Amino acid sequence: MRVLGIDPGIAIMGFGFVDKLGHRIVPVQYGCIQTEAGTPTEQRLVQIYEASCQLLDRYQPETIAVEKLFFSKNVTNAFVVGQARGVFLLAAAQRNIPVGEYTPMQVKQSVVGYGGAEKKQVQEMVKRLLKLSVVPKPDDVADALAVAICHAHSIGMNDRMNGVTPTR
Repeated sequence: MRVLGIDPGIAIMGFGFVDKLGHRIVPVQYGCIQTEAGTPTEQRLVQIYEASCQLLDRYQPETIAVEKLFFSKNVTNAFVVGQARGVFLLAAAQRNIPVGEYTPMQVKQSVVGYGGAEKKQVQEMVKRLLKLSVVPKPDDVADALAVAICHAHSIGMNDRMNGVTPTR
C-alpha cells in the first residue's frame, strides 16, 4: 500500500511517499514543495495546489496522512498554514484519496515509542526505519516521512485488530 505523509506549511510543505510491504516500510519519494516569501498568499496557494496535484497524479497514493495543526502562540501563521493544508486536502479529496490525521505526539509515539521525543530523535528513527544514509532535509521532509510511517503503522494495527493477514 502506498502512503503519503504531509507536513503542512506555506513556505515549505514536506512530503514523503512510502510503500507498506507486509511489515516493511520502504521509501518511494520524498521532498518538499516550496514557495517564495513575499509572494502573495493566493499565488503561493496556487503553487502548492498545482504541485500537490502533480505529486498525487504521479505517485498515486492509496491513503494520505497529514499532521494536525497545533499553534499556541502565532495565530496568524496558523491561519496561513491551515490554508495551505486545506489546498492540499482539496487536491486529495478531488481524487477520492482517504486522509488520516495525527497529532505531533501520536507521530512521535509511533515512530520513536515516546510521545515527548525530541525532533532529532524522530529524524534519526526515520533514517533508521527507512534505511536512509542521511536524515532527510529540510526538517519538514523528515517530519512528513514520520507522519507516513505513523499512518503505515496505524494501518497495520487496524488490519491486525480486524483479522486481516498482511501480504508480504
